[in-house]
Amino acid sequence: MNTILAWMLRLVMLLAAAVFLLSVLAALVLILAVWLVAALWAKLTGQPVRPWTFHFDRQAVWNRFSRAARPGHAPRRDDPNVIDVEPKEPKPPQD
Repeated sequence: MNTILAWMLRLVMLLAAAVFLLSVLAALVLILAVWLVAALWAKLTGQPVRPWTFHFDRQAVWNRFSRAARPGHAPRRDDPNVIDVEPKEPKPPQD
């Protein structure tokens, strides 16, 4: 009985992997088809074919995190996303 369950589990896992692989391949084919249609449209209209790129502004990320933790400055307390919080100042340790 254990061998039948083990084979069934293997079969289910193999089918799940096959479904996952086919869905990833379908997504890649869809993206390729959309890009090819865009490239064809660019060629037909006389525009240059431009690659899809992701622009990442490193300076904006650096500024965001460098402003967040400046030594010697109190943390910001004007965050509009925080509700139901009463800020309290930390008490000095008592010896």
